[in-house]
Amino acid sequence: CKWRSKPVFIRKRTPEMIQSSKKDDCIAPSMREPATDAERCKKPEWLICIGVCTHLGCIPQPDAGNYGGYFCPCHGSHYDHSGRIRQGPAPKNLELPPHQFMDEFTVKLG
Repeated sequence: CKWRSKPVFIRKRTPEMIQSSKKDDCIAPSMREPATDAERCKKPEWLICIGVCTHLGCIPQPDAGNYGGYFCPCHGSHYDHSGRIRQGPAPKNLELPPHQFMDEFTVKLG
């Protein structure tokens, strides 16, 4: 899936991924770009983000890195299951495209 010529990651999160992300909400204020899991995921079971590292534009790999979310193989940025930057050179969290859930099976981007 693409939005404005950029890849979009649409990820159905497991209960364990959700729990891990919510557990880290207590340290969110100290993160590089502070955000809680609820601020990043309109529905807890879904993460919808732009699949481009905020450092230099590489495509992060899913289910990888020190926080289990995404890992950018180009320069070593680590993102958690909410797409929050946790380690490495990326300056920001993975971007969230504007979106809305139309029904249980449909998401509208933009």
